[in-house]
Amino acid sequence: MQSSIEETVPAGNAGHAPAGWSELLSGRNGLYALALAGGVTLHAVNMYIATTVMPSVVQDIGGMDFYAWATTLFVVSSILGAALTARLLISAGPRGAYVAATLLFAAGTLISSLAINMPVMLAGRSVQGLGGGFLYALAYGLTRVVLPERLWGRAIGLISAMFGVATLIGPAIGGVFAGYGAWRAAFWSLLPVAGLFAVVAFVTLPRSSWDRNERASIPVLQLVLLTGAVLAVSAGSLSQEALWKIVGLGAALFMIAIIAAVDRNAKARLLPRRSFNLSTPLGALYLTIALLMLSMQPEIYVPYLLQHLHGQSPLRAGYLAALMAIGWTVASFLSSRWQERGGDRLVVAGPVLTLAGLVLLAVFLPVHGNGNWSLLAPVCFGLILIGFGIGLAWPSLVTRVYQSAPPTEQDLAAGGMTTVQLFAIAFGTACAGMVANFAGIAVPGGAEGAANASLWLSVIFALAPAIAVAVAFRVIGLTGGRS
Repeated sequence: MQSSIEETVPAGNAGHAPAGWSELLSGRNGLYALALAGGVTLHAVNMYIATTVMPSVVQDIGGMDFYAWATTLFVVSSILGAALTARLLISAGPRGAYVAATLLFAAGTLISSLAINMPVMLAGRSVQGLGGGFLYALAYGLTRVVLPERLWGRAIGLISAMFGVATLIGPAIGGVFAGYGAWRAAFWSLLPVAGLFAVVAFVTLPRSSWDRNERASIPVLQLVLLTGAVLAVSAGSLSQEALWKIVGLGAALFMIAIIAAVDRNAKARLLPRRSFNLSTPLGALYLTIALLMLSMQPEIYVPYLLQHLHGQSPLRAGYLAALMAIGWTVASFLSSRWQERGGDRLVVAGPVLTLAGLVLLAVFLPVHGNGNWSLLAPVCFGLILIGFGIGLAWPSLVTRVYQSAPPTEQDLAAGGMTTVQLFAIAFGTACAGMVANFAGIAVPGGAEGAANASLWLSVIFALAPAIAVAVAFRVIGLTGGRS
């Protein structure tokens, strides 16, 4: 029996009986679900606000060449937050960790809102990302600890659904304020919400839950290399010379190879043992997660492309770009119901649908439509398909990560999943910046540059789900029959 909410909470891994939403959302489980989902909501709403207002930000303070860096540095900092989450939990407990993460997030939000140039904006986004990374990793890490195993799929679906909630709130806030030329106020609007959530987390979460046998050592070298890999691609993306772009990408891939070699025998590991080996369940699962995350990274340019190619306002462009997250949310709810009967099929069907969505974008997004719905409709459907495919496979993939981890590396596996996800987002965002700049989004810019960038982004990133389809079959071979 779980102890009082004020006391230590043991790992909830017992029980395999079918569970419904009512069990997750009621009683003590409901309190935990509120806190876990609330932190992710704050993080996700901020992501969509930032995505929606970035065109207005660069118009006001400049820095178009660093457009993708605002997201890249945010996610790099999120990776560091995810990797440091176990240490934060040991030192502060769930309650203190959530409050500290929220305050850090609020500080970054304030800095971003006061930016007078792009370097200040990037600094604020970095601090914001660190706090957001803590919040995001805490949600996945504590799901396994405070909830029974039969509720994991539902909880993961709920956490994913918060991105759908964010699609309704974030673009509205960002679009309205951007439309009035007040993008700074969009960031300010997050501050009272962050304060409210800090209070909710303090009241709801237990002081401690970390009676663990695992050590929370920090893999410093791996994190430095991981950060360096993302920054190498980002730096290469700033050059108009193809040679430097290739050098940046090559340096990043080299550092990733070093990470795999170092992590294999390190005492302080980034991922569980043999996670870089595709012959293991965790290796195949992590690669599938990374490829699916790469698939959606053209999203950061979608609001800009919709405004410049299809005549959409900042508000409408933000909402249309959020269709990916809506697709992910709907599919996550459906998948959490279907995975007990057809989890294997979902793991394969997800990448297939995501690939189909990117093909639609490659065909219709580059065409200058000026609001023509015969072109916008297939673009919107493509965006939905990209997110729907990821959401369809997501609960099954995450649950299998929990189930495949060795008993002594459960926390490392859960944190590693978030690290892989966030690294793929950061690496993909940096690559998106490289592809977009190479295609001419900044020079020559305008409609011609936007059209070229939209085509190249869609085609290049379609390779990720295509590879994921093949890896998904390997996942089934190694973990088949699991939910």
